[in-house]
Amino acid sequence: PALGDELHHFGWNACSSALKHEGHNMDGLARRYLLVPGLRSSNIYVFDTGPDPRKPTLVKTIDSKTLSAKAGYSRPHTLHCGPDGVFLTCLGGAEGDDDGPGGIALLDHETFDVLRAWETDRGPQHFHYDAWWHLNQNVLISSEWGSPSMIEDGIVPELLLGQKYGHAIHFWDLAAGEHVQRVDLGAQHQITLEVRPSHDPEATWGFVGVAISTEDLSGSVWRWFRDGDEWKAEKVITIPAEPADPDLLPPALKPFAAVPPLITDIDLSVDDKFLYVSCWATGEMKQFDVSDPANPTQTGSVRLGGIVDRTSHPAAADMPLSGGPQMVEVSRDGKRVYFTNSLYGAWDDQFYPDGVGAWMAKLDTDPDGGLSIDERFFPHSEEFRGLRVHQIRLQGGDASSDSYCYS
Repeated sequence: PALGDELHHFGWNACSSALKHEGHNMDGLARRYLLVPGLRSSNIYVFDTGPDPRKPTLVKTIDSKTLSAKAGYSRPHTLHCGPDGVFLTCLGGAEGDDDGPGGIALLDHETFDVLRAWETDRGPQHFHYDAWWHLNQNVLISSEWGSPSMIEDGIVPELLLGQKYGHAIHFWDLAAGEHVQRVDLGAQHQITLEVRPSHDPEATWGFVGVAISTEDLSGSVWRWFRDGDEWKAEKVITIPAEPADPDLLPPALKPFAAVPPLITDIDLSVDDKFLYVSCWATGEMKQFDVSDPANPTQTGSVRLGGIVDRTSHPAAADMPLSGGPQMVEVSRDGKRVYFTNSLYGAWDDQFYPDGVGAWMAKLDTDPDGGLSIDERFFPHSEEFRGLRVHQIRLQGGDASSDSYCYS
């Protein structure tokens, strides 16, 4: 990787649903290759984790010009192995038109060559962020953050208060690449980020997190569901902002005398029982029982970091922590929850101007609900060699990279 890439999200070449992908050669298929996009550079790096996952080898680089020429996109973000290839969401348009419509680039399953843009008809969709699917229902769901110019230097207060960031989710025909329906969550609900469909292959519901409301600085989680021939969404979780002394706040928040939770990631356990919600600015990880997805119930919470509290880890009780729970990953058995503390370079610097640092934590879960911090697990600071830490992938698969085609 090169200077200035800003490696952000990444993912495996294969997942559980590959069993149903007609385009996948199953002979020897394994979670072996990690595809790592550079969100700022638009380069994509392919690492071979075999035979020694402690020493992955760079085996292929796809440069920004190739991504732009073949798919018409830039600023690659999230990827999943899919029916026709590797699906790679992109926030920007082609080089020279970075703020053009974002979308999904399709990569070859085996060579990882860029094939084309996935969409055949994008309808009203312009912003892009995350995408995943209900595989057996032939439905893809995508969300919206904003165009590159709206995010690369931090959140733009005028755009936020003007309700110009993304506030909708989109439903697509997965096989055809055709837009089916846009569901607007309301312009006040700014920055729709991670989409987490139910892992049940027959289900038609899931969750999406919304970072902030311009009405009261709250964050929220919405449930989408199919109602007859239409898709609908309803707010099922609201997390309020917390009052704070303006002297303890970064410049962007001082006028509000409050800290928004800033819901920047959510993750759904593989059994679809628990939803984990990262509140990056207040420094809290929440657990909700979503056995009834229309009526979530909070069952656990831990605090680490936060703009005001700077809550320390039990393993280093004298060290105040910057940043807060950000990218969250859940083991497939649901017993372990991992998270890191960095969001995105410019946003880190904006909300934690004295430095965000680098740390990672692990929580143990109670099968009936509840969270506890593993005091033995706390990589931090120079253990990350001066780098910030973001997404986590578990070697044998995890809750946010595996989709399923058989019950």
